[in-house]
Amino acid sequence: MKIKIKKDDVVTVITGKYAGKSGKVLKVFPDTKKLIVEKINFVKRHTKPSQKVQQGGILEKEAPIAVSKVMLICNKCGKTTRVKIGSLPDGGHVRICKKCSEMIDEK
Repeated sequence: MKIKIKKDDVVTVITGKYAGKSGKVLKVFPDTKKLIVEKINFVKRHTKPSQKVQQGGILEKEAPIAVSKVMLICNKCGKTTRVKIGSLPDGGHVRICKKCSEMIDEK
């Protein structure tokens, strides 16, 4: 199964602790079918001081969340939607909103 959500898409969480919250996709991991969403699924990491992080201690950062727990928000109609793949006359592919039938990708 191919992941139909890409980096910089706006998604909303549909299940779990963060249900109803939305954010921008920061990174996608297609091999594990997970993604990192901005300000969603925070975890605490205990870190020692290092060259990268001068101040040690407890840091909060976003952890990956399963793709099945999020839905894409269409930028045309503003609703959460499933995505279908359509083909263009030049042979390319584009993502299409199932609710309003508008293209999500602008090519």
